[in-house]
Amino acid sequence: MRLPFFYGWTIVAVTFVTMAIGVNARTAFSLFFPPIIGEFGWERGVTAGAFSFGFVVSGAVSPLIGRMMDRFGPRGVMELGVALMGGGLLLAPLTTQPWHLYLTIGVMVGAGSVCLGYSGQSLFLPNWFIRRRGLAMGLAFAGVGIGSVTLLPWVQHMIEQTGWRTACTAMGILVLVALAPINLLLRKKPEDIGLLPDGDAAPTATSAKPVSNVVDPVWAGTDWTLARALRTARFWWIALGYFCGLYIWYAVQVHQTKFLLDIGFSPNVAVWALGVVSLLGIPGQIWLGHLSDRIGREWIWAISCFGFAICFAALIGLKYAPVLPLVYLMIFTQGALGYGLTSIMGAVVLEIFQGRHYGSIFGTIMLAALAGGAAGPWATGVLYDLAGSYTLAFAIGIAVSLLSAIAIWQASPRKVRAVAGQMYKVRDV
Repeated sequence: MRLPFFYGWTIVAVTFVTMAIGVNARTAFSLFFPPIIGEFGWERGVTAGAFSFGFVVSGAVSPLIGRMMDRFGPRGVMELGVALMGGGLLLAPLTTQPWHLYLTIGVMVGAGSVCLGYSGQSLFLPNWFIRRRGLAMGLAFAGVGIGSVTLLPWVQHMIEQTGWRTACTAMGILVLVALAPINLLLRKKPEDIGLLPDGDAAPTATSAKPVSNVVDPVWAGTDWTLARALRTARFWWIALGYFCGLYIWYAVQVHQTKFLLDIGFSPNVAVWALGVVSLLGIPGQIWLGHLSDRIGREWIWAISCFGFAICFAALIGLKYAPVLPLVYLMIFTQGALGYGLTSIMGAVVLEIFQGRHYGSIFGTIMLAALAGGAAGPWATGVLYDLAGSYTLAFAIGIAVSLLSAIAIWQASPRKVRAVAGQMYKVRDV
């Protein structure tokens, strides 16, 4: 039976829900953290290490997830992620020793989050769209923001009413019950069910020849294996750009609340600031994703990095002038602009290394990205300890933001495949 709409939008909807629940199920550890410490009296470093260890696990399995996507498709990968994350959340309440947390929250939830989060979804969602690729990914990834403002308050309420174990169990059940059925609807690419990207009609003998978006036929015609990709400068420019992108993202996210408290703002303002960033990220990701289909991926990556650079500059300014207008500037540039990075992460790699081995290539690049996500908070903390303030760390954040923008411009996806809004340039060649 033919649907009255393009099946790709079903893929977007499933991804939206999966991201809303899957990403925030991992983020909820920050809510479980205080009551776990209060119950067991473990050191903060030991307890928080379970979450950090999950980051290490995420990085280690990212290339493997890419290979699995190439071989088994999104249903197999997503259902594995659901089983790992759901199982980890259901087993975590049985914790009596620190290593129990490392196994459940660290290994199981960490590995599951790679499948269900940005990395896993970017392995197949871009296949479904060409002209509206950025818009589709922006809409799908906006689910994270919706989930953060709906699920996390619900989890916090349950913790206060019934304890962290009940809340953790409820999240595990939600992951299994909500995500296991809907991810059976996924397909890797539209051709698997007889469709074309964007819902285009199949060409006939009398129809006009479709206009190709390929700018560099030699590059686009290459069968890009991981080994071949590793020998190109473009691969390493993307890896550098993504490393720097997640470095600045998590450097701000982890340290901004403590910084605001240190300079005299109330806990309410500090917590409100973090929440509003996520809210602004919803329209920011959608708008910037759509705009990337018009002006190109490099421009949007540069705009997002510029947003983070302004955010860091505002944080430096807040040390000397702790006023609310600078807080508003920091929040807006981080959420509405900076969070746009995620809407084009998959598109940049696909438009350069499209082919049978895209999953392996993207998964390996995400290893660099996740390393940046781990390095950002750590380096920022170390620089604070050495200098006695965040000023040097935030100044380095500005430099890393600029380096990230330069790296993606050097990778130049526009020189391989043009976005819909720049197709006239291909026709003019």
